[in-house]
Amino acid sequence: MNETRRELADALKWRAREEGFSLVGITPAEPSEHSGFYRSWIDAGRHGEMAYLARPDAVRRRADLAETMAEARSCLVVAHEYAVPDPPGVPNDPSRAVVARYARGDDYHEVVLPKLERLLAWLGERVEGVRGRAYVDTGPILERELGRRAGLGWFGKNTMLIHPGRGSYFFLGVLLLDLDLPADEPFMEDRCGSCRACLDACPTGALLGRDADGAPVMDARRCISYLTIEMRGSIPIDLRPAIGNRVFGCDICQEVCPWNERFARPTDEPGYTPRDALQGPSLVALAERLLALDEEGFRTLFRASPVRRTKRAGLLRNVCVALGNWGADDAVPTLGRALADASPLVRAHAAWALGRVGNHQAAAVLAGRLTLETDTEVMGEVRAALTQPGVS
Repeated sequence: MNETRRELADALKWRAREEGFSLVGITPAEPSEHSGFYRSWIDAGRHGEMAYLARPDAVRRRADLAETMAEARSCLVVAHEYAVPDPPGVPNDPSRAVVARYARGDDYHEVVLPKLERLLAWLGERVEGVRGRAYVDTGPILERELGRRAGLGWFGKNTMLIHPGRGSYFFLGVLLLDLDLPADEPFMEDRCGSCRACLDACPTGALLGRDADGAPVMDARRCISYLTIEMRGSIPIDLRPAIGNRVFGCDICQEVCPWNERFARPTDEPGYTPRDALQGPSLVALAERLLALDEEGFRTLFRASPVRRTKRAGLLRNVCVALGNWGADDAVPTLGRALADASPLVRAHAAWALGRVGNHQAAAVLAGRLTLETDTEVMGEVRAALTQPGVS
């Protein structure tokens, strides 16, 4: 087609909005301005067990998009909103499980990536031989930096990209293109100002404010999302009480953000419609359902859901922690069954939770398990639980 690059860019943005992307911007495919900060963050160990973030090839690719696509000239960056309202009673009812908003419906990769691929196909019909690659949190790319450079928002103190008219409840997608397209103005302002809402609300102290260069800093090792999703082993004992009833991910730092309180709006994407099993279910009911499943059954139940990432033992671990934080007598029978689960990870956290309940029934269950247990870590958790106040 005989159209200018500006006309092509405008048409591409229009088509992106037709696909349901509420924010669209273009930025040159230039090297990262934040690779030094990223390396320092990795060197400080704040990525925890997420070793894939520290792989030398991944670090290089995050520093320079040319390492991912040598011929890339422009980046189309899009935002897809996912906010859904909490059901009544969530998150304040400690007997009910809280799942992060983004994970209550279908896997966002399966929703956003096809939209980007359709955009690329549409572009291919207008520009012969155009090449591109689509990414939705699926490659070593600093999407939030590209989003800021494309004018989609600023880095909030909670490390999220925040748009002044939309808040931060959105996924970012990136389309790397071998076309030189006119760039949008980057978002240069920091509109957090003196607000500390997210810093003060984070129950585990994962948000560390801004560094000397103004970059927001998070210690992922203390983040509830990391602890309940990325971490594969035992959750540190000192952090378990702060997790509350959040069994998969966390929205606290977004929930308290004034920009979300004022401007975030519910999504109209059918794929993000919450599933009944993830809409604030009873902790007891959720635990009982998981205890009745093997790994294959778990994968079937959560097919095409982000929740599959934890695997069965990981989600049951989280639910046990939440049951312990609830601390009600009604949790004991379920925790007793969890204490006999095939997974040592589940048994260890069930023991801790029974110690938190701390009644005579819980003590009897723990004492009975101590005579049967062979796993060293679980035995340690059982013994520690039996020494908790009220357990006798």
